[in-house]
Amino acid sequence: MYRQIKEEFRMERTLTQGNAFKNIVLFSIPFLLANLLQTLYGMADLFIVGQFNGAASLSGVSIGSQVMHMLTVMIIGLGMGTTVMIGRAVGLGSLKEQQKVIGNSIVLFVLAGLAATGLLLWQIDSIVAIMLTPVEAIEETRWYLMICFAGLPFIMAYNVISSIFRGLGDSKSPLVFVAVACVLNIMLDFLFIGVFGMRSAGAACGTVLSQACSVLFALIVIGRRKLIHIERKDLFLDRKTIRSIVKIGMPICLQDGLIQISFIIITIIANARGVEIAATVGVVEKVIGFFFLVPSSMLSSISAICAQCVGIGQHRRAFETLKYGCLIGLSFGLFFTILCQFLSGPIVSLFTHDPEVIRFGTQYLRAYVADCVFASISFGFGGYFTAYGYSMISFLHNVVSIVLVRVPGAYFTSKLFPDTLFPMGLTSPLGSLLSATICVSVYFVMRRKGVFGTAENKRSDSFAFEHQ
Repeated sequence: MYRQIKEEFRMERTLTQGNAFKNIVLFSIPFLLANLLQTLYGMADLFIVGQFNGAASLSGVSIGSQVMHMLTVMIIGLGMGTTVMIGRAVGLGSLKEQQKVIGNSIVLFVLAGLAATGLLLWQIDSIVAIMLTPVEAIEETRWYLMICFAGLPFIMAYNVISSIFRGLGDSKSPLVFVAVACVLNIMLDFLFIGVFGMRSAGAACGTVLSQACSVLFALIVIGRRKLIHIERKDLFLDRKTIRSIVKIGMPICLQDGLIQISFIIITIIANARGVEIAATVGVVEKVIGFFFLVPSSMLSSISAICAQCVGIGQHRRAFETLKYGCLIGLSFGLFFTILCQFLSGPIVSLFTHDPEVIRFGTQYLRAYVADCVFASISFGFGGYFTAYGYSMISFLHNVVSIVLVRVPGAYFTSKLFPDTLFPMGLTSPLGSLLSATICVSVYFVMRRKGVFGTAENKRSDSFAFEHQ
């Protein structure tokens, strides 16, 4: 029976066979759709609030959702350690190692979720103050964050479940789970905001309740179909396994956190200019988040596929995965950039009827959207480096980009160009251009040193877990 289960794991979830381009497309499509649905139910909060309430409520939800987005991407970043370690175990065909990583990941995320919830609720007023929230939106922002912070364990639970499945090579199950959350969130938003008039609190309640239902649904499906196989002993913390997960996932977690902090600093700069600018930045960030679905999906897909390739020693295939992932991301980035030069105004007007928000949003989006092009390169290489255990590279190039370009650029352009947001929107693409340049340069240096392997189709158990 053990041997049969082991073969089923390898046959159904292996990502190291077949055409490399077809493989990344087929794996990334469910991932992309899952991210799309997750973004849609985040955008639904802004859209529905904008239809029923004014700029204060819209600003409160946009500021609060930006804080929550930062926390979510940090959780996903930490979960990348789980995805990579499980992927390597799948490549090696080690069911025992898979079980140990899954069990330790569950315990790690539960403990982290409980600790984070208590800390964030305790510091909620400080967070609202740090964001320089406009006076009109303070109460709306506080309610939104308080409810979402209370529901953080459900967000943690969903993301650890998704990380486990993607590490196993299954990108379809997380799509089903997030689809449940998306449908419920939209329905609950209309109920709480449109019918009950709960404004930002209604948006937060819809988000938390839909996420909780999604997690419950996922656990029911996992239990009935026995999709994940672990034993009680796998739930006991293993220092070596936890260290491996954290070593890979923590730099990505910190990297994503720093990127979001830079966005929050930009939001703070915008908030100081009034409620209309604050609402504008919040709306455009949501739109950009939608456009970034492709490079984000490529990053995670490249990590998952390359991790299995690393486990089995298929270094050439890992590079092909990186190449195709970057090309796909670049193609979509160019398409979105061209599209927004003509349709930025209509896109922003979907979220608000305020003429000032639409005017500033059109300027900001036309410049900001170019970030999708350069980020496709840095995201792709980030996934590749992470699969090999060098996630610290992604952390470092993002720190350089934030410190040298994103934050100072946003500050000085806001001072030098107070009547337009176009120059401020250019700072993010310039930051990503610097990151992409660093990634490509580091790759060629490391490749010349033979860091990314030379033997093709040669299993290397010691290499697969040398970063533990």
